[in-house]
Amino acid sequence: MTDALQVKGLRKSYGKKEVLKGIDLRVRKGDIFALLGVNGAGKTTMLECIEGLRKYDSGSISVNGSVGIQLQSASLPAYIKGMEAIRLFAKWNRVSADASMLAALGTDSLADKKYREMSTGQKRRLHLALALISNPDIVFLDEPTAGLDVEGRISLHAYIRTLKNLGKTILLASHDMVEVENLCDSIAILKDGLIAFTGTVEELTEKVGTHYNVRIKTSQETKDFEIDNIGSGLMAILKDYQKENTVIQDIQVDRGSLEQHFVKIAREDDR
Repeated sequence: MTDALQVKGLRKSYGKKEVLKGIDLRVRKGDIFALLGVNGAGKTTMLECIEGLRKYDSGSISVNGSVGIQLQSASLPAYIKGMEAIRLFAKWNRVSADASMLAALGTDSLADKKYREMSTGQKRRLHLALALISNPDIVFLDEPTAGLDVEGRISLHAYIRTLKNLGKTILLASHDMVEVENLCDSIAILKDGLIAFTGTVEELTEKVGTHYNVRIKTSQETKDFEIDNIGSGLMAILKDYQKENTVIQDIQVDRGSLEQHFVKIAREDDR
């Protein structure tokens, strides 16, 4: 089995409301995989079903390997110290804490700090350290960099890449599209309880069509345009300026971002 995770026909309802409507999904071993979806798409329910935290109605979930979970809303007793939490989780998992891993995550400085005194970013670092303490094959990360400063985000991204190089599979849920684009091998977009897209960022771009942002600066104003065809679209814009005898001082062109492509699929009307 080359897949770390296989989901087939997954269904889940809350009363009469069907949240997951027959999900099929595969995640390859060693990939960094992102699950994306707007609020209400069923993303949290799906993750909780896969993680074993919520019962599902029908379908099957196959996980190939041990699992570590870093939840977005996890909490610990207010007065427990960082090292106390680490030793507790290590005992539960019948392992010893890996000091080098903890140092890499920057949690060594939290050893004697009470949980209630930690910042949001420090708590998230500790949560991740606890998720990794059993050296799992598959790691679930829910908004891993929320609350971290720029330096913390860079450090954590580097560590996630290190985990991938060690052969671990990372399943990431994030609202940060730049983070997803920089880290992930493949993505899935969940829409209305179904998978609307699965593949690489490049494949998503091909599916929705190439999108460009054009910014034109004149002495009077700076104006932004969105076009799908860089050739005919840009020429049409320039002709309009030429007709008005407007002198262009600067032109900037960049391709559409992952966020724009995501929104195009996740929010488009059902056909």
